[in-house]
Amino acid sequence: MNGDVAFSAESLAQAVERFRETTHIVRDSSTGVIGALFGEGGGHEVLATLPPLYPEWLGDRTFNETHRVRFPYVTGAMANGIATTDIVIEMARAEMLGFFGAAGLGRERVEAAVDTLMRELGPSDREGGRTWGVNLIHSPNEPALEAAVADMLIRRGVRRVEASAYMGLTASIVRYAVVGLAQAADGTITRRHHVMAKVSRPEVARHFMSPAPAAMLEQLVRDGLVTADEARLAAHVPIAEDVTMESDSGGHTDNRPLAVVLPILLNLRDELASKFGYATPIRVGAGGGLGAPSSVAAAFALGASYVLTGSVNQSAIESGLSTEGKKMLATAGMADVVMAPAADMFELGVKVQVLKRGTMFAPRAQRLYDVYVAHDGFDAIPRETKARLEKEVLGQSIESVWAETQAFWSKRDPHELAKADASPKHKMALCFRWYLGLSSRWAIVGEPTRKLDYQVWCGPAMGAFNDWVKGSFLEAPENRTVVQIAKNLLEGAAAITRAHQLRTYGAPLPPAAFRFAPRPLD
Repeated sequence: MNGDVAFSAESLAQAVERFRETTHIVRDSSTGVIGALFGEGGGHEVLATLPPLYPEWLGDRTFNETHRVRFPYVTGAMANGIATTDIVIEMARAEMLGFFGAAGLGRERVEAAVDTLMRELGPSDREGGRTWGVNLIHSPNEPALEAAVADMLIRRGVRRVEASAYMGLTASIVRYAVVGLAQAADGTITRRHHVMAKVSRPEVARHFMSPAPAAMLEQLVRDGLVTADEARLAAHVPIAEDVTMESDSGGHTDNRPLAVVLPILLNLRDELASKFGYATPIRVGAGGGLGAPSSVAAAFALGASYVLTGSVNQSAIESGLSTEGKKMLATAGMADVVMAPAADMFELGVKVQVLKRGTMFAPRAQRLYDVYVAHDGFDAIPRETKARLEKEVLGQSIESVWAETQAFWSKRDPHELAKADASPKHKMALCFRWYLGLSSRWAIVGEPTRKLDYQVWCGPAMGAFNDWVKGSFLEAPENRTVVQIAKNLLEGAAAITRAHQLRTYGAPLPPAAFRFAPRPLD
């Protein structure tokens, strides 16, 4: 008989990893034992045949084709440049898609990152160029900054953005999506810009899965920001053809369970595609909670077109987080996370998920928010409460905090200082946001005197990842590269998918078949 056949459960577990080969599920004619056969052979009853499986094939092939990547895998845009240009460059060279973490940065800093990416990778839609993108975050407190970043991305020819933290559409994201729409000779509508919207609620997903609102398009045409032809074509395409369902994750999150919301978004996608008659289908990806191969395999099994990772990349050597911060992440467990007030939407009561273990940021940030809600300004805060905030949270006097805050906003947006002059409560909010903003900065630079104040965005996926890599080469933070993390998650997901396939055809697989051990991958 030609080919290899394995009839023991242990051998079947090893055979799971041969997912790139055609596999025959066979029954031994004399003993009736079921096994796996690779190659051609005879003498056994063939119960099923499984074709080869590749990590590249786990998602929607149109994702790979549209974005000119090999793998349906994305690294999300961790704010304040934690998703560095190095991460984006390494992802692009490995034929995956990465987004630079522009949120929280000024326009000049974002443009400097674009300069680096253009120099290292080239324009992403030109011959020889590699695929990459930049984050465009909703900034309700700084709409001028959001507009300026969007304008710069359009002007510089950045073809892909990850749109995050949006609760509804703004003129900036609509303009980015619509500029460059054109119609080919065969009637096909082509895009210059691709929006990947990160959402966690169906009502937000509906905005991105629908065409741009007519009233907003009319205003953009009047303002000379889009052409009449672009506005006309915008009525026939969604704002985003890639929508990422963000489940329980680090940073801004609604803590939604992936298995509950992803099917709802898939149904919504189908409903809107039918309603608007889209020629190109909308792809729905999955992000949040993806810290182990089984989670990635489950996301694809639920119907995800691609997967997006975040927290696990923050511990990679290419991330912008400090070495001390990465060490803290490497020891995190699944439950070592907590919700805390967000710097960018502090006044709205929006929260972000952060690391709890090794830092006091979350309870200290909550104290600031509680004081903000309870009082109309610093003069209304009891003297004892104010003194404790200065000593136990801010680490300096409120007067010195205000001086630094004034210096920051005088350059960033002087309008905020005018609002603070008119509203003591807004002045208090800006000072408290000073702490929330710097706490992230302290974690990035590794400020030793403020370690207990580190704000490290983190979801439960980090704990799952640490548990999975324990005892392997990826356990040490110095070995965690974004490419090795990505390839191991994808290879593992392919192996586990194959294990499920084999089991459905009657192969008696042991539990070990559903565990993929990390290993260095080319």
